[in-house]
Amino acid sequence: MRAEESHFADLVQGRAQQFQVPLYQRTYSWTEKQLAQLWGDILDQSELVGAGVAASTHFLGSVVLAPSPQTDATFPRWLVVDGQQRLTTLSLALAAIRDHIADAQPDEAERIDEEYLVNKRKKGADHFRLLPTQADRPQYAAHVRAVRPQQVSGDRIAGAYQYFRRKLAELADADTPATAREALRIEQAITSRLSLVTITAERGDNVHRIFESLNNTGLKLSQADLLRNYLFMRLPTRGEQVYESHWLPLQNSLSNNELEQLMWLQLVLDGDDRVRRQDLYTAQQQRFERGTTSDSPAEADIESYIVELHRRSAHYRRIIRPEEEPDSRLRAYLKRLQDWQAVVTYPALMVVLDSLSRGDVDIDEAARAMAYIESFLVRRTICRVPTANLNRIFQAVPAQLPQGQGVAEGLHQLLSAENRAWPDDEELRDKIRSAPFYQYGRPNQRRLVLQRLEESYEHPEPVDFASAQLTIEHVMPQTPGEEWLRVLDEDTAEGESAEDLHKRLQHTLGNLTLTGINSELSNHPFERKQGLLDGSHLEMNRRIAATERWGAKEILARADDLADRAVHMWPAPLTNAGRAERSRDWQLAHQVLAALPHGTWTSYGDLAAFIGSGAQAVGSHLAKVENVANAYRVLNADGKIADGFRWAGADGGDPRARLSADGIHFTYAGAADPAQRLTVDDLSLLLDKAEGELAEEASPLEPEQAGKETRAARFLRQLAADDTPSTVSAVRELLYRWEKLGGWIGYGAGEVTTSAFLMLGRAGAPGRGIWPLTLYPGGGRGGVAEVVFAHMANREPFTDRARRLELLNRLNGMEGVSIPEGKLELRPSFALSALEDKANRTRLYETLTWFRERWEERDTA
Repeated sequence: MRAEESHFADLVQGRAQQFQVPLYQRTYSWTEKQLAQLWGDILDQSELVGAGVAASTHFLGSVVLAPSPQTDATFPRWLVVDGQQRLTTLSLALAAIRDHIADAQPDEAERIDEEYLVNKRKKGADHFRLLPTQADRPQYAAHVRAVRPQQVSGDRIAGAYQYFRRKLAELADADTPATAREALRIEQAITSRLSLVTITAERGDNVHRIFESLNNTGLKLSQADLLRNYLFMRLPTRGEQVYESHWLPLQNSLSNNELEQLMWLQLVLDGDDRVRRQDLYTAQQQRFERGTTSDSPAEADIESYIVELHRRSAHYRRIIRPEEEPDSRLRAYLKRLQDWQAVVTYPALMVVLDSLSRGDVDIDEAARAMAYIESFLVRRTICRVPTANLNRIFQAVPAQLPQGQGVAEGLHQLLSAENRAWPDDEELRDKIRSAPFYQYGRPNQRRLVLQRLEESYEHPEPVDFASAQLTIEHVMPQTPGEEWLRVLDEDTAEGESAEDLHKRLQHTLGNLTLTGINSELSNHPFERKQGLLDGSHLEMNRRIAATERWGAKEILARADDLADRAVHMWPAPLTNAGRAERSRDWQLAHQVLAALPHGTWTSYGDLAAFIGSGAQAVGSHLAKVENVANAYRVLNADGKIADGFRWAGADGGDPRARLSADGIHFTYAGAADPAQRLTVDDLSLLLDKAEGELAEEASPLEPEQAGKETRAARFLRQLAADDTPSTVSAVRELLYRWEKLGGWIGYGAGEVTTSAFLMLGRAGAPGRGIWPLTLYPGGGRGGVAEVVFAHMANREPFTDRARRLELLNRLNGMEGVSIPEGKLELRPSFALSALEDKANRTRLYETLTWFRERWEERDTA
């Protein structure tokens, strides 16, 4: 047996050969979680390639090979004993790159094919350099041959290929996908910057014992543990004193995770703007040993490092515990950034506090620097700038901060750079008027923006937001009645319906406010809401109540007023630094279209509402821009292909045939199945990175209070106001049967209407449990049961797509329930009125019993 370090190119390039995955191996099993981690590593290495940095490569793992019984001298064949997941994933990534650049650079696409994917002169199974296990072979072969495969539900091979195609689309500029040059840089990172340890066994070697040894890992030490051991092993004479005076106080004041983060920040502050936290130990060790003639740096260097770490821990504690900051202005900024969950800003905040402690800046300048940081985050969120590059932007601050000027001016200049995408006043005003603010960013961030806008009125008796139970209210409700639609109809433009206008404006900032009485406001007409808002302690609510009506004109007028306040409150970038092209809306559209699940479509209006544009502009854009993934899956609201539809670029054939091949079903009238349509809310969920916790308003346990209506009673009252007595009775029975199954019911806090969660797990700790359904009263349209596939996907055992698909099929066994498979990653719903049917109730109880049993078996599976 021999082991050597290599790269993917070293392994597969050269003469014709084949790597065979044995039949006894499991099928390809990587999910988006593993793919996302690998993609991040690839992008890191790609950036180094682009910068011409000859840094150490990223270690991907090991590959264990053994001679195949079928091997011969002219065509070597190897069994992949370990590492098939890595090899399959890298091959699919290269296939995606090849297909991405095929039109622009066909010669390069052919080179990738011949160097890494196929044996050009071999036929049949020998044509492929990697031959997966038989269950994976058809899909893998189809993607390597670049033919349109027959899509199989839940297929991980297809899912991985589509993931990389989507990620390449996300690197796009405004009107064109990622350039071939960028894609080829990523190819180079995959083939020559990801390090593998290749272990080659000889005939007779016990390859299974090798596999067992490689995968038999013990308790994993944290990066902080490893680095601490390294430090004190190299302090033979000063160790005890340094430990007592500096390390022990440091360790006692921070958790192990916090200490690890501080150690990483220390590296970043010292100018290492590319180090990742998981590489902390290796990176710091290399810093110590750089420039020495041995692997043992001087004790004085180690001691200095620990002393400096201890000093900087005081700044770090003020960031994570703002109450320790003595100055009220800085404390307010730090508290808001903490509430924003702005961990990415820590390197910049450490620079500010470090400068303050050294006397290089005063309190005024430190506050101004923090104002720029806050403005940068808030303006980008309001203008829907993707957050993917925030880590890199702030991690680079210590190394890139301009010299010779104060920290506030330096930050202002650095964050104003053209490639930092800090929106100016014009863009901020435009997005406050048009962007669906309620559907972007985290709930806590949206609430903080409205809180700051309320504070801008400088009420003499300001609200105590820390104790006030305030939630976000849509003044014009999300489910408008006829009276609301009549008002909107007065403001519609030519060719626009009241429903279209509602969809366009409902989630914009001008229609949102804060209140503690959402359940009372509900979907009532504006006249009823006026009286309730007029009694509010919030100035913004009293101003809304002072208007005579609430339609599009009033919403836009309020948006302009809020924009004036936002411009004044959150400083703008420097104008002489230039600003990024305002093309991010189209990039966002390209990203969400690339993420459309198989068997789904969306409308021009839904896509327009998602990006804060107009349906006509969306249609025009898709008609002229080539290579936008799934552009043909954007249809009219009635599910028909637009009359003027034409392919942008190469002819794609009959669009209906393409739609059918993508799993779209058509009615007898020739319209796409409305059940397969993704609404603007579904589109927002596709790109949502939430970890699948309960909705923000959920509060499953509440103490009984004399004379106060409980949430359970409020849920049933709201349900009865909208549904028949038979439906209410069926829901009561469902809640009873769920508790008999061993579950418990969590009730929402009442955002417009309350809700009921069918929970499993420890009561009072919803984030640790799981729930299959959330029940909502209808608010005028009938109650619904929401199937929370999006949340289940983050909880075992339903991280397995096949399990979620089985749940979907069981629910579809109920009469009147037809959830398309394309919504298996979303939150589809069915009418609670379906439970009036006794047979449906029986099927649902059987399904819920199956769900509970699968969840209880999760640790033994």
